[in-house]
Amino acid sequence: MQRTKPPFRADHVGSLLRPAALHEARAQRARGEIGAAELKSVEDREIERVIRKQEEVGLQSITDGEFRRSWWHLDFLWGLDGAEKHVMDSGIAFAGVTTRNEGVKVTGRLGLAGPHPMVEHFKFVAAHTRRTPKITIPAPSAIYGRPSPTPIDRKIYPTLDTFWVDLGQAYRKAVRGFADAGCRYLQLDEVFIAMLCDPKYRAQMAARGDDPEKLGPLYGDLINTAMSDIPSDMTITMHLCRGNYKSTFMGTGGYEAEAEVLFNRINVHGYFMEYDTDRAGGFEPLRLVPKGKTVVLGLVTTKAGALESKDLLKRRIDEAAKFVDLDQLALSGQCGFASTEEGNTLTEDEQWAKLRRIVEVAEEVWGR
Repeated sequence: MQRTKPPFRADHVGSLLRPAALHEARAQRARGEIGAAELKSVEDREIERVIRKQEEVGLQSITDGEFRRSWWHLDFLWGLDGAEKHVMDSGIAFAGVTTRNEGVKVTGRLGLAGPHPMVEHFKFVAAHTRRTPKITIPAPSAIYGRPSPTPIDRKIYPTLDTFWVDLGQAYRKAVRGFADAGCRYLQLDEVFIAMLCDPKYRAQMAARGDDPEKLGPLYGDLINTAMSDIPSDMTITMHLCRGNYKSTFMGTGGYEAEAEVLFNRINVHGYFMEYDTDRAGGFEPLRLVPKGKTVVLGLVTTKAGALESKDLLKRRIDEAAKFVDLDQLALSGQCGFASTEEGNTLTEDEQWAKLRRIVEVAEEVWGR
């Protein structure tokens, strides 16, 4: 049967391809040809349009496509007290490409004095749809987990113990701020627990002085702190990803290495799990998912335009249902379509065809 609360049987991770008008407006703003108000006016118009499109294809969870952001994570982190934009010597290496060289540095005590600026992003979506508005924010690990170390002012944080405490409390306030604004569906994008499933990444973190065995539990406890002050009717999900930049990836490896942390230590209500290629391993770790939690299978790739057949998707859902009850499963894309403003290498028409396919298959598997 269909679900009336999130995550929905047909759901999506959140980010959508930026339309040409938005790319152009952001370029004009960067060149100083238009002001912040003109850019916001274009963003508002394009977000209203993309809300209608999501409703038309049959989605129940509605996002702003992350149209006001440049990155899936950095724009949010720059909104925390004590965190600033940082220009790195080079970007982060993905398979065959390197990202832009923007990052975050910690120059003061991390905190949040008032509502996070992105609460206004949520309010705009909520005011323009009657379906369930959803906000996506990076999980707390996003400030630390890139293989290129985060510059942290050691006069402020001589040891990292206080850093983790402050980070968790800043997140707790941020999540509560979304809840107070009416948000009842929030997703934490968790790349770096998934990356800990990659031996190469674990080696990179060990080489810089971190203990990979301790990072997963630490990141999990930060998520629990972030959601420790939510109302009882709020749903928090986490999206697991091994990198998504211009249709390339950062890591590879099945979930088994971190399954215990993911499913039994972390208190989220559901998981968006990347499963579009064998880079994510098999469905066996799903046997550890507790009753009452939902797994949204990311079987539809957002990295390429070719449309998955209904038969393939149903067959994969059947395979997953050998390890966790079918009633605990749902369907989505493996990631967003544009984790950064550049977007993946497919067209808007292909994007909407994939989202429509997700809705159709979910209705055929779980009913209307």
